[in-house]
Amino acid sequence: MTNTIYDITHESDVIMLVGSNPEHAHPVIGMQIRQAVEKGTKLIVVDPREIDLAKKADIHLKLRPGTNVAFANGMMHIIIEEGLLDEAFIHERTENFEAVKEAVREYTPDKVAGICGIDADILREAARMYATADRAPILYCLGVTEHHTGTEGVMSLSNLAMLTGKLGRPGCGVNPIRGQNNVQGACDMGASPNQFPGYQNIIAPGIVEKFEKAWNTTLNPNVGVKATDCFPKMITGEIKGLFIFGEDPVRTDPNTAHVIHALKSLDFFVIDELFMTETAKLADVILPGRSYAEKEGTFTNTERRVQRVRKAVEIAGETRPDTWIFTEIMRRMGYPQPHLTPAEIMEEISLVTPSFGGISHERLDSKEVDGRGLQWPCFSKDHPGTPIMHEGKFSRGLGYFRPAEYKCSVELPDEEYPLLLMTGRILYHYNACAMTDRTEGIHQIAPESFIEMNTNDALKLGIRNEEMVEISSRRGTIAAKAHVSDKTREGECWMPFHYIEGGANWLTNDALDGISSTPEYKVCAIKVQKIK
Repeated sequence: MTNTIYDITHESDVIMLVGSNPEHAHPVIGMQIRQAVEKGTKLIVVDPREIDLAKKADIHLKLRPGTNVAFANGMMHIIIEEGLLDEAFIHERTENFEAVKEAVREYTPDKVAGICGIDADILREAARMYATADRAPILYCLGVTEHHTGTEGVMSLSNLAMLTGKLGRPGCGVNPIRGQNNVQGACDMGASPNQFPGYQNIIAPGIVEKFEKAWNTTLNPNVGVKATDCFPKMITGEIKGLFIFGEDPVRTDPNTAHVIHALKSLDFFVIDELFMTETAKLADVILPGRSYAEKEGTFTNTERRVQRVRKAVEIAGETRPDTWIFTEIMRRMGYPQPHLTPAEIMEEISLVTPSFGGISHERLDSKEVDGRGLQWPCFSKDHPGTPIMHEGKFSRGLGYFRPAEYKCSVELPDEEYPLLLMTGRILYHYNACAMTDRTEGIHQIAPESFIEMNTNDALKLGIRNEEMVEISSRRGTIAAKAHVSDKTREGECWMPFHYIEGGANWLTNDALDGISSTPEYKVCAIKVQKIK
């Protein structure tokens, strides 16, 4: 996120929410967006479903799933055509604008309306509302990223923000909303296979040498394999062993049958876990993990805020912290390592990661910070942190406009599979249900999977609300309860992915984004039949 949660929900004139249902997936932020709207902030919702916030929105663009790039290009076409762009910002702070200007020339409102299934005049209204607002943040989530063109979708939204000069200022920016409490922190600490901590690229001059010196060892200079790219390599035998910490891909990754086949193809599979998840059932060795309440360290939230986590409980048994397990495996594989405390590890992070140079447990625990945490970049011990990124200057110098062309989804409905399926979260369950499914009260409220169907589609198929139906794709068949309404458009359905029985990921397509390798969870072709 370029801005802060408070900033985008208290300092903005217009909020543009794209491919996100925060009242269910990020309820604290969702509540603050609702409060902002009630106090007069205008809201543009860009989403294929009639989410609750759409009912409060000034404009709801009910796009066809998978058409985000066309939508953003259409907005930019209108803004350029009507002279609503920020020419001074573009001239002084960006480059390659002419390439984007040329690319969006053909994305007329009528053409985009046809691609996206929306009204051209409402698209114009949205473009004017966003462009003319003094302060207007873009918020987005998995409805933008979980497509085979997801990275280009994000870049297109960034182009839109730069075009209107809405970066580096309060109440503006491009703001991804993270779906779990430390997704940002994991990325920050080098979870990507092409980066060291702090997004220091392996291929950048001197970076590998810097970490070899810091860690007193020789490092592999090659870019690694992204998580979703690992599964095919398990089946071919290119990957023979796997170590998973606290993930349940059998539930959360697309094409569940393919994931199970890949995990069973491994020679050796280890998992560190709190619960006997569906993935843990396939492991050769299960190490008992620790929960957040049994650990010391930090979490970094969606607004880049590094916050302390303090151990609250002691439990019986032989569990170990993740850092102890990592260190002990290194030691036993011949790389001698001391067992450092979480505070010592954070000190090491600050020494090798410029954007964390001023962050330590001592400072996070001090009266100066007073429990608020610090937002990176925080370069030195007297640096206050960075609430708003790119003020005055972009991190790369000039902001780079990168044009993107609309490409349709990999798998679209046809005669055999005539309906389109999207997936997402519901308020009551968290990710893979490892914890929430064990909570009796929650289980009573949301005990089973369901599929949202359009009223007209259900009528044609003779399906009534709350009836059990059979749902099939080219990858599998499941049963779930039908929820019939007009939340989705005719020809489109939606399911939660949390459940294993009747879970959407038995159906979803494992086609990947060519840049990030994110799966196209949000679009696959299905058929729905009444169970006789």
